[in-house]
Amino acid sequence: MRFDCVGDVHGCLPELLVLLARLGYAVDAELRLTPPAGRTLVFVGDLVDRGPDTPGVLKLAMRTVAAGQALAVRGNHDERLGLALSGGYVRKPTPNLNLSLEQLAAETPTFRRRAAAFLTALPPRLLLDEGRLLVAHAGDRFDLSGSERDEYNVHGRDLDGQDAFGHIRREDWAALHAGPTVIVSGHTPLRQATRRGQLGVGESWNIDTGCVYGGALTALRYPERELVHVAAGRAYTSSRLFQRV
Repeated sequence: MRFDCVGDVHGCLPELLVLLARLGYAVDAELRLTPPAGRTLVFVGDLVDRGPDTPGVLKLAMRTVAAGQALAVRGNHDERLGLALSGGYVRKPTPNLNLSLEQLAAETPTFRRRAAAFLTALPPRLLLDEGRLLVAHAGDRFDLSGSERDEYNVHGRDLDGQDAFGHIRREDWAALHAGPTVIVSGHTPLRQATRRGQLGVGESWNIDTGCVYGGALTALRYPERELVHVAAGRAYTSSRLFQRV
């Protein structure tokens, strides 16, 4: 089986549809997917928030996962929205969450319940290709276990302060990774997808290229290690990291 890992979508349905077409996936008007033979989509978390069409992204993701055409892991934004929709306690509520809730208010109560169940049931990580590939939204620490590792996969570990562009500083887990498993993550936006380590030794990829900030939506084709990008149509929210000169 071959996988197409898609970085943080954040409600950017227009860019997602263009990216899927470039990857060879056909999507009809009802957001039903026809994948290329032998390939499976893998969403790397943060399907929702900030962008223009969180409901549309959820519809596509929910249908493809239910049909066995895609897999997905839970991002921190997915977790917050799932909790909010199901009436649970939301840690660190943000205006981004309120935007998603406003967009979903136009959907039926049944859809909102299904979306809540989908988001809260997403796993913190996926181990694929007989253990050769691990997908986790915020990265992974093999020295952690149980709920502590699950928490890390979804949220990572924030450090004090912000970087030069106003983004949260986070622990550099990839610098600690030395094993044979390839780890694919998002969570921390970068101007371009970044590979750390080398084949078979500490290899990791961050494919969050800030589509919602006006960057790009990126997919990593595995095992080919081919990157496919789609430029954002516009910046849906601001970030100094992605300001165009």
